[in-house]
Amino acid sequence: MTSASELRSGKTHRDENFPVASWIIHPRHRDLILAFYNFVRTADDIADHEMLDAETKLEYLDLLEAELLGRGETQPEAVHLRRALAERGMPPRHALDLLTAFRMDVTKLRYEDWDEVIHYCRYSAMPVGRFMLDVHGESTTTWQASDALCAGLQINNHLQDCGKDYRTLNRVYLPRDVLDAAGAKVEDLGLQKSSPALLKCLQGLAVSTASLLGDGRPLAAEIKDFRLGLEVSVIQAYADRIVRMLQTRDPLSERVHLKPIEFVIASFGAMSSEIVRRSFGKGPVSHPAPRA
Repeated sequence: MTSASELRSGKTHRDENFPVASWIIHPRHRDLILAFYNFVRTADDIADHEMLDAETKLEYLDLLEAELLGRGETQPEAVHLRRALAERGMPPRHALDLLTAFRMDVTKLRYEDWDEVIHYCRYSAMPVGRFMLDVHGESTTTWQASDALCAGLQINNHLQDCGKDYRTLNRVYLPRDVLDAAGAKVEDLGLQKSSPALLKCLQGLAVSTASLLGDGRPLAAEIKDFRLGLEVSVIQAYADRIVRMLQTRDPLSERVHLKPIEFVIASFGAMSSEIVRRSFGKGPVSHPAPRA
């Protein structure tokens, strides 16, 4: 088989909508985070590849998993992550969870309700936050807020890219029951501008996502690591701005991404607020440990 590396889209951590191993994160963690990112990006690009059939995609995902677990040395991203995790004494559980999501991307093209979407987020988004928290030695009591923030980020992305996902991959993450309740059709996602029914559906989902992001807002305060707390505050500010756009704009015909200057302003404001809170405010907030 061709190496999975050769099927990469060319997208790197600098092209993501949110910071990945940014300068905020302590340098000692960046190599491991980037190894994790490159493994995940490779698997994601395989699942989204427009020229591969479903069977081939699943074969590549299985190969990446096998080599992550030590069975082979042909896939650089898997081997690099395996060694980086071993150096820190960390298991590959979060990367394996993400592979579950990518297999779902290959085999599941429609979602019936909100609960199914959240179940998908359990494997596609929540493991990323949990991995970052584990890398920094944070308590699993932070997972509850992290899961909410990561799911909100994922659904923001689904709403932003709903037209592209439908047109290029015939993949629809919008819950079927919400589409039906609004009187919208899946085929509306192929339009250049949302129908009134689809726009109602999309903006209603954005309201639900805003509530989910609200559940994740305590995360920065729960994190003990100063740098990670700052990074999370930036991600939260970014997500909040995007979801506000999605509540009033049409992602099929309008911009729903932050411009670079908007991202800089949001980042500076979020970090400043978090520094002030840590200097003069209350300490980390405790929550019961969630189920893994």
